[in-house]
Amino acid sequence: MKKVAVILSGCGVYDGAEIHESVLTLQSILKHGGSYQCFAPDKPQLHVINHLTGEVAEGESRNVLVEAARITRGEVKAVTECNADDFDLLILPGGFGAAKNLCTFAVEGPDCEFDGDVLSVCKAFADAGKPAAYACIAPALAAKVYGNSVNLTIGNDAGTAEALEQFGIKHQNCEVTEVIIDSGAKLVTTPAYMLGQNLLEVGEGLDKMVQAVFAMQ
Repeated sequence: MKKVAVILSGCGVYDGAEIHESVLTLQSILKHGGSYQCFAPDKPQLHVINHLTGEVAEGESRNVLVEAARITRGEVKAVTECNADDFDLLILPGGFGAAKNLCTFAVEGPDCEFDGDVLSVCKAFADAGKPAAYACIAPALAAKVYGNSVNLTIGNDAGTAEALEQFGIKHQNCEVTEVIIDSGAKLVTTPAYMLGQNLLEVGEGLDKMVQAVFAMQ
C-alpha cells in the first residue's frame, strides 16, 4: 500500500485548497489502494475571499490548518509534523491557496516567497528521490523545488508558464485530462482547474496523476 502525504492550503478555490481537486485526489488515492495523511501550514491565510461574491472579506482572518480540516473532516496535521521518511510519495492539490498560502506566487509571480515549512517538506521528498505530484497551480512550488529544466505543466496559460520558467523549469502545455511526467525527477503534474471546466474532466486528469505517481518507484 502506498502511503501518501497530502499538503492542503486551506479550504476554497479562491483563498485555499480547491475542494473538488482535494476530494477527488483523496478518493483516487484510496481507489488505487493507497492511504493518505493530510497536512497544512498552521498559520493565517493570506486573506479571506467571499466565495459567493469573489470579493475580499475585509477584517476576516482564517487559519490555513483549521480551514483544511473542513475538507478532511478534522483529520489533518500541521505540516511541521510531516516526515518524508514515513511516506512513499507526496501530492499537492491546487487552488489559489497553493499560490497564496504555500507561497506568494499569486501576487508576486517569480519574485514570490515560499512557506519555509512547506518548502522543506517538498524538498525532503525530492532529495530522498521519492515521487511527487502537483496539480493546478501547485506546480509553482514544484518549480522552486526542482528547477534545473524539470518538465511540468499548469495547462496552457502562457503568462503563468513564462513566470514559472524563470525558476529554470521547462513548461509543457497539457490538456486537462492528461498529465506531464518527468521520470528523472519523479514528478507528475496536471492542469486540473487551471484549465478544466467540470468535475468529470478534472477528475480524469487527477486520477491519471495519482496512477502515474503510484507507478513510480
